[in-house]
Amino acid sequence: MKNILIGIVIAAAGATAAAFARESAPAGAAAAAQGYTEGNIGYDGQLSFIRLRYATGFSGYGRRQRDPGWFHDYPTADIHLMKIINDLTSVAPHVDGSNILSLDDPELMMHPISYMSEPGFWYPTEAEALGLRAYLLKGGLIIFDDFRGNDWYNLEEQMKRVMPNHQFMEIDVNHPVFHSFFDIKDLSFLDSYNARQSETGHPSYWVMFEDNDPKKRVIAIANRDNDLGEYWEYSDTGQDPIDFSNEAYKFGVNYWLYGLTR
Repeated sequence: MKNILIGIVIAAAGATAAAFARESAPAGAAAAAQGYTEGNIGYDGQLSFIRLRYATGFSGYGRRQRDPGWFHDYPTADIHLMKIINDLTSVAPHVDGSNILSLDDPELMMHPISYMSEPGFWYPTEAEALGLRAYLLKGGLIIFDDFRGNDWYNLEEQMKRVMPNHQFMEIDVNHPVFHSFFDIKDLSFLDSYNARQSETGHPSYWVMFEDNDPKKRVIAIANRDNDLGEYWEYSDTGQDPIDFSNEAYKFGVNYWLYGLTR
């Protein structure tokens, strides 16, 4: 019944979010310079989906030469996940859009959770690396998604620049992040990429802990060899079996609830 429930919820959307300690900043000032503000819903104290943008190694375009990697699944995946969180929890996020921000945008500090797609093509400037470091140390959580194979090594390299004294650690199904709302019992159920595309042959989940201490909060989550955003985007089309879309939503809901409560 719970599986059917999540599938039905996406069709019925309906909005105050947990507070995030922040420094005052001119809302939208840096975003305006990016040229991506037309679709942004802005900040009003209510939780919203934050998608992080970056320059790529494809002259601004992603793997398929169609759109930047960070743009993949936008805005449908963003909105669908927020609709699920809205209908299943009391968080009441924005369900009418999302925000695209750069890592060095001061407005990022207003949002507790952020999402990056295709980090295999992410090469932050020094200012962006420092901006993300400040965000994570202040209490933010970043989620990396939609990458596979050798993309992992670039993500590791760039995060060493961001957090020089931290490292990714693999987590298993017993970690609290997998039980913050739904009890996820099988990490191998979803399989976005085939064995040839995947570095390990199956998805795995990696995190950075504050101060490299597994007893402290998670500051970064990496869905290695997986693409949750793709499932979120197409969940209302019938492209994927409903069980797959539902499982992807469970991960998303758990990530956001963990980020809001830890």
